[in-house]
Amino acid sequence: MANIKYTVPGMSDADSERVIALLQDRLHAANDLHLTLKHVHWNVVGPHFIAVHEMIDPQVEAVRGFADEIAERIATMGGSPKGTPGSIVENRTWEEYSLGRGTTQEHLGALDLVYQGVISSYRDGIKELGELDPVTEDMFIGQTDKLELFHWFIRAHLEDKGGNLSTEGATSEKDAAQSAG
Repeated sequence: MANIKYTVPGMSDADSERVIALLQDRLHAANDLHLTLKHVHWNVVGPHFIAVHEMIDPQVEAVRGFADEIAERIATMGGSPKGTPGSIVENRTWEEYSLGRGTTQEHLGALDLVYQGVISSYRDGIKELGELDPVTEDMFIGQTDKLELFHWFIRAHLEDKGGNLSTEGATSEKDAAQSAG
């Protein structure tokens, strides 16, 4: 990352650069997630199509908002947010979403794993931000709260009356989709 020319008052350049790096990682994740959710919205089929189709759109809009908030925080801190598709692909640490057209349960199973990864990464960032920047930490906490709510919406479709998830033990989106389907 190039050295920043300025940052927010009361923060060292080194701390700011680390916070910007954490923010940039979440910007890539938020951009990837809202595109993935829209992909699911367009490709979901089956008896519960309309319920899942309509459940996904508010998630897309919220996550798009997260991306904007993150990018603006990067700029506020003196950084330059990178939101291009090439930047996402080049820097992501996760695999591209692997399902095309699929049933509601298959997509929800795959999304269970997607949300697990995104939420875990946010929580890792929260742990580090507590010492570096409580303002960004607060943003991450607020976004994690919403992501966990959306994850619950997904998991409610995958849970049996005993509280067991059909995706339990799945290690890939394809495994989760197959288990849920």
